[in-house]
Amino acid sequence: MSSGSGLVSGLDGHTRLYWETTGTGEPVLLVHGLGLSGGAWWRTVDALAPSMRVITFDHRGIGRSESWTYAYTTEAMADDAVSILDELTLDRVHLYGFSLGGMVAQQIALRHPDRVRSLVLGATHSGGRRVVAPEPPVVAFFRRRARMPSEEAAWASVPYNYGPRTRAEQVDRIAEDIERRLHNPFNERAYRAQLLAASMHNCYGRLERIRAPTLVVHGARDRMIPVANARMIAERVPGARMKILAEAGHLYPTEDPAVDEAIGEFFAAHA
Repeated sequence: MSSGSGLVSGLDGHTRLYWETTGTGEPVLLVHGLGLSGGAWWRTVDALAPSMRVITFDHRGIGRSESWTYAYTTEAMADDAVSILDELTLDRVHLYGFSLGGMVAQQIALRHPDRVRSLVLGATHSGGRRVVAPEPPVVAFFRRRARMPSEEAAWASVPYNYGPRTRAEQVDRIAEDIERRLHNPFNERAYRAQLLAASMHNCYGRLERIRAPTLVVHGARDRMIPVANARMIAERVPGARMKILAEAGHLYPTEDPAVDEAIGEFFAAHA
């Protein structure tokens, strides 16, 4: 198994992006969600790296990546991801975007379709007026989250991030997630810029243009991004498959680890 890391300048000239790669085989780029560094993919990396070359990165302004502007869009973040593929001289990759990263992955598949071999959209939505929004208390919490001390915010997020079964039976796995997360505290300005990018995201009217084989994955108990959004995406992306995890909330890779095996099988089928 090989590994490496580095920094690359973004296509817009306003960012420097930190990336890591591990494993050998078909390349897969993982794009994570709101406020989280590439290190938050640790469970999925461990699952996929034995058979794939797994690439993660820190979004602009997050972790070890830098940004000289805090006006973000999912389009710009998609171009950031492509700059990493260019740096690694990868023409086409499998692509897995989660939550905000799923919005970025939609933009990559639409703006750079020749770079995407297959696509997994996890716990995400397509944006636009038809998006199914979370309940108002959920929205209010994540707006004030950035002002909270890191550890308090991480534990206060648990009822929103995880389903009831996980909160009752897998507290140790939640604690592992939070311990990892606290090693990479949120950058408040970048977090707010990402919130704005997510609110402006809109690929709904263009989903029918996605041509990459697509798998839509979602937790049925997701409070942050209601599962109706997954069904909407799967209906509009040609040929898309859908996998709904009955007991999982938003952070389903922690709650239902077998899903990573299913996602690996999907990538292998489209190698």
